[in-house]
Amino acid sequence: MSDTSYICIEEMKQVLKDEGVVIFFIIVPIVYPLLYSWIYNNEVVHDVPVAVVDQSHTSLSRQFIRMCDASPDVKIAYYAADLEEAKSLVSRQLVKGIYFIPSDFETNVNRMQQATISVYCDMGLMLAYKAVFQTAQSVTTVMGAGIQTKLGGHYTSREEEIARRPLDFDEVPIFNPTGGYGSFILPCVLVLIIQQTLVMGIGLAAGTARETNRFRNLIPTSRHYHGMFRIVAGKGLCYLLIYVVITAWLLLIVPYMFGFTSIGEWQPLLAVMIPYLLACIFFGMVVSCLVRYRENVMLLTIFASVPLLFLAGISWPQSNIPGFWQGVSWLFPSTFGMRAFVRINEMDASLSDVLVEYQALWVQTLAYFILACLVYRYQIYQTRQAARNRLADMKAARARK
Repeated sequence: MSDTSYICIEEMKQVLKDEGVVIFFIIVPIVYPLLYSWIYNNEVVHDVPVAVVDQSHTSLSRQFIRMCDASPDVKIAYYAADLEEAKSLVSRQLVKGIYFIPSDFETNVNRMQQATISVYCDMGLMLAYKAVFQTAQSVTTVMGAGIQTKLGGHYTSREEEIARRPLDFDEVPIFNPTGGYGSFILPCVLVLIIQQTLVMGIGLAAGTARETNRFRNLIPTSRHYHGMFRIVAGKGLCYLLIYVVITAWLLLIVPYMFGFTSIGEWQPLLAVMIPYLLACIFFGMVVSCLVRYRENVMLLTIFASVPLLFLAGISWPQSNIPGFWQGVSWLFPSTFGMRAFVRINEMDASLSDVLVEYQALWVQTLAYFILACLVYRYQIYQTRQAARNRLADMKAARARK
C-alpha cells in the first residue's frame, strides 16, 4: 500500500506538470459538456423555414398553407413560382424544405379521389427534416379527417367526432418526455467523454515520455517501482482520484444544470460507474503503450468517437448492428457503460436490470488490468535491454580507446 500510494503521488505530479494532460483530464471534461449541452438545450427546432409551390391556387391549398404556417415547427418563408425556384432556395440554405401542391389538388378532392402533396426536405439536418415532414403529415391527416366528416352525413357532433377518430388514443412519450435531441443523445455523449478523455490524457503522457526519451517518467526507477501490480495500481489510483470528481460533474451536475432526464437512483449508478471508470483507466493504459507520438492518440481517439457512439446501440438500434461489429463493440468499456447509464438514469432501471452490462464491465476491468501489467512489463524489459545495450556499447568504445 505504501508503494502504491507513492506511485500515485508521483504520477499525480507528472500529470499536473504536463499542460496537455491537464487539458484532457480537467479542462475538456468540464468545458466540452457545457458547450455541447448549451447548443442542444432547446431540444427541438421551431419555425423551420419552408418554401411553398402552390400550383392549385384554391381555398383548400391555402388552408393547407395556413395550417402549416400556424404550427410551431414550420414557418412558410417563401412562395416560389415553380419547383426549380424552390430548389434554388434550398441550395442557398434559405429554406430547409419544400411543399409542392399540384394544380389538380382540390379537383381530385372534389372528385373524391386521392390528392397528393409532395414534400422535399433537406436531409443535412435530421431535426429540420423531422419538423418539415411531420408537420405536413399532421396537417394532411387533420384535413383528411375533416373532409371525411363532411361527406359522412352525420347528424350530431358526437357522430362526427367518432367518424373523425374512431379509435381514440393518447400519445405519451416515455423516457424522453420532450422528444428532444438533447435528452436523447447527451447522456451517451457524457459517458463517452469519460473514456475518450481518459485515453487521450494517458496516451498523451506516454507519448510525451517516449518523444523525449524519458521513459523514467512513465515508469520511474525507484525502490517503490518493483512489481507490475504496484505500478499499474498506483497509476490507476491517480487517474481514479481525478475522474471520480470529473464523473460526478459529467453525470450529475451537467444533466441537472440543463434539465435533462434524470430519474435513476444513485445506488445502481454508483455501482456501475466504479467498474466503468476502472475499465476505462486500464484500457487507456493498454492503449498508451501503442502510442509513440503525442498526436497519434488524439487522431485515434477522435476518429473512433462517432463509431463508438453508434456501436453502443443507443443512437442506432442494437438489433440492426451486424454480429461482427457487435463483437468489436464489446472491446470498449463505453459500450456497456452507455447502455447501463441510459437505462439507469432515464428508465429508472435497477442493478439487476443492467446485470449483463455490470458483469461485462468487471470482466473488462480484470482483463485490461492483467493486459496493462503485461504490456508495462514488456516496456520495462525493452527499456532495460536498451540500457544494457548502451552500456555495452560504451564499454566497447572505451576498450577501443
